[in-house]
Amino acid sequence: MMASMTKGHRSAAVALVHYPVLDRQGRTVMTSVTNLDIHDIARSLFTYGIERFYVVHPNSAQRALVERIVGHWTQGSGGDRIPDRVEPLSTVRVVESLDEVLAVEGLSCEVWATTAQEHPNAISHADAKDALKKQENNVLLCFGTGWGLAPEVMSRAKHVLAPIRSPRADGYNHLSVRAAVSIFCDRFWGPSGG
Repeated sequence: MMASMTKGHRSAAVALVHYPVLDRQGRTVMTSVTNLDIHDIARSLFTYGIERFYVVHPNSAQRALVERIVGHWTQGSGGDRIPDRVEPLSTVRVVESLDEVLAVEGLSCEVWATTAQEHPNAISHADAKDALKKQENNVLLCFGTGWGLAPEVMSRAKHVLAPIRSPRADGYNHLSVRAAVSIFCDRFWGPSGG
């Protein structure tokens, strides 16, 4: 079922990719799930009206861990204690691969990739926001764990988004993925027009 979005915006979903991603040496690796990523990203996305959050992991034990985390907040004591978290965590879908996400989202879904590195064909956040307002194909916004999405994911992207740039003189830029998701959400779907 497609989530309803703010009027004038395409339907959008977010994927948190744990494989294939890069390590600090640029090798393709698989990363482990981080509890806070699942919990905080789901809440941020739900706040901005994004109700399809895919956690992509090929390892069955890691997928089971995500299911346990989600279950704690949707059916367990976490949801009983803090009911405001039940609905956001209910949007999490645990899948094995990006192909599985695209099978659900549809063949016409556009993959948009994020990166913390400069990319020669990156589009600005303002241009991406404008594109999201057009009534065209659905968008899957992909975020990588580790040191970012591997080339095989980047090559599937219709758009690569410019990195979030640090205002620091030394250029330090090492945001957690959950912080990056929140910033992108506010820039694309926030009421201020970011």
